[in-house]
Amino acid sequence: QVQLLESGGGLVQAGDSLRLSCVASGRTFSNYAMGWFRQAPGKEREFVAAISRSVGRLSYADSVKGRFTISRDNAKNTVYLEMNSLKPDDTAVYYCAAAKFAFTTTAGYDYWGQGTQVTVSS
Repeated sequence: QVQLLESGGGLVQAGDSLRLSCVASGRTFSNYAMGWFRQAPGKEREFVAAISRSVGRLSYADSVKGRFTISRDNAKNTVYLEMNSLKPDDTAVYYCAAAKFAFTTTAGYDYWGQGTQVTVSS
């Protein structure tokens, strides 16, 4: 089992920045690719970004390319999502997830955190 705990969400204004963190415990963090997903009210959970186990491969949703950056620190068992130039459409609950490979769909992920709320006001 892998336990994931997100933090860093909050209420910000359009154009602001936030950094989300997700700390993993339970198994060897470096054995897992990590992803960030988000879910807005009334919508399906959608892919945001993913990072491979070795940090060699990054993937982003088109809607966040150039604004969001995913990174990881295997020594700290932590994955980050740096979010810049936030828009009201970015408002959602953000979840981190762990998988064997850096999938871009929810189906590939075995472990999920509880989520952290991000609200962007206009």
